[in-house]
Amino acid sequence: MINGVRYSLVIPCYNEAANLPLLLERAAESLSQKPGLELILVDNGSSDKSPDVLAQLLPRYPFARSVRVDINQGYGHGILSGLAAAKGEILGWTHADMQTDPADFLTAIEYCQNSKNPGPHFIKGLRYGRPLADQIFTVGMSLFETVLLMTSLRDINAQPTVFPRTFFTSWENPPKDFSLDLFAYYQAKRQSLKVYRFPVLFSARSHGVSHWNIDWRSKVKFIQRTVSYSLSLRAALRK
Repeated sequence: MINGVRYSLVIPCYNEAANLPLLLERAAESLSQKPGLELILVDNGSSDKSPDVLAQLLPRYPFARSVRVDINQGYGHGILSGLAAAKGEILGWTHADMQTDPADFLTAIEYCQNSKNPGPHFIKGLRYGRPLADQIFTVGMSLFETVLLMTSLRDINAQPTVFPRTFFTSWENPPKDFSLDLFAYYQAKRQSLKVYRFPVLFSARSHGVSHWNIDWRSKVKFIQRTVSYSLSLRAALRK
């Protein structure tokens, strides 16, 4: 814990200028009342007006600060940059697009505080309210990863993702793309952390469009990248 900060929530933001006012206002309603909590917004190489919006808005929200990544190197890189700057003992991340509520982080914190299970915890949302096609896609990917890595893994990209700092500092060569969600979940299982899932509502975006889930071509590219990384994880497992 640094300077009284116990909890750090990282949110990577790539060209989310339109969503940032909504995100900060919602965070102020829910997160700002939690003692020892900081919100880190990572400007992940945005090419829109995100830097100007953050500079204008952040002075109104003393619990929040920003980290700038000059060149976008991937979703995972943005999260890792935020985690590296975090001061808390309990770390986490979620999305900036308002499809998941930043207040879900508080649910994860409450579980950490009230759990009767000793040892470190890995806490992750479990989405509901999504379109049927996306649910089918997620189930298929979950089954594939479970079989390939011989570890039960479901709804891998659900948010928030929450864990102790000691777990983060144990990571070696984490991926810089969307595979970071798989990496963290898999490592938690491998290190025998207490895994807890809780339901989170997955809403429609308030503004803009997804930066990856655009059409079937984007899904194919996502599958290709994920499969490639999954095979590398399995190869490492066999060594």
